[in-house]
Amino acid sequence: MMRWILISSLLSGVTFLSVLASDTEQIRVLIVDGQNNHDWRATTVLMRSMLEQGGFAVAVATVPPAGPEREGFTAPLDEYDVVVGNFTDIGGPRAPAEFFDALTTWVAAGGGFVAVHAATAGMEHLPDYVRMVGLGWGSARRGDRLVLDDSGNVIRTPKGQGRGTGHGPIEPIQVTVWSDHPIVRGLPRQWQVRDELWFAARGPADGIQVLATGYAPQTQQNEPVLWTVEFGEGRVVVPLLGHDTDTMQHISFRTILLRGCQWAATGEVTLPVAGEFR
Repeated sequence: MMRWILISSLLSGVTFLSVLASDTEQIRVLIVDGQNNHDWRATTVLMRSMLEQGGFAVAVATVPPAGPEREGFTAPLDEYDVVVGNFTDIGGPRAPAEFFDALTTWVAAGGGFVAVHAATAGMEHLPDYVRMVGLGWGSARRGDRLVLDDSGNVIRTPKGQGRGTGHGPIEPIQVTVWSDHPIVRGLPRQWQVRDELWFAARGPADGIQVLATGYAPQTQQNEPVLWTVEFGEGRVVVPLLGHDTDTMQHISFRTILLRGCQWAATGEVTLPVAGEFR
């Protein structure tokens, strides 16, 4: 009996991966990294593994640390369907404007972009990038603040008013889904994940749809942790959770990363939930 259970489990895993591969084998992903106030080397390796196991074709472009090579950095964006941002210039030299302006132009023309966690921070000399990610880490001068009330209604604090962004410790977070968007369709209405929760994210918040929030004891508010942004003809997804490789191991991050990339690339989601939420 135990042998049959093991064989059945293995076959189920093969079937699951086959479903993923058949739905994503044509989707080409570029992860952009090279600078971050988090361990970008480790998180890029993990995200690449997750995406490749899901059937995506993945490449990595690393922004050089300094000098003419950094300022002249480029990547063949037209060869990809979606870019995953694992880069921020917070606390370091400014991001190369030529490449990131090309990225925002490419997304606005119909490309897909997934900005993971700290990829929403910094970059403030690039107003189109700040607008593309919608919300991020910054002072009240960066833009508006959004929270959701207990009925899912958006409460907006205007730019320049209220506090800037902060976060608590890595601890259990109660996540709530407020949307039937394809990325979160079929997920539990609520689940818990141990991660770092930002509160009072700020930004232009134009064309934004909040899909899920985390409850922050520090503010006693439902703070956005997953949203989409309409940016020209492009599709942008921001999963704000995912502080490090430990927090990324949760099934919710894997599911949102894979589904988010598929939706950003195609406008559809056919991938199943990537496992049981606990």
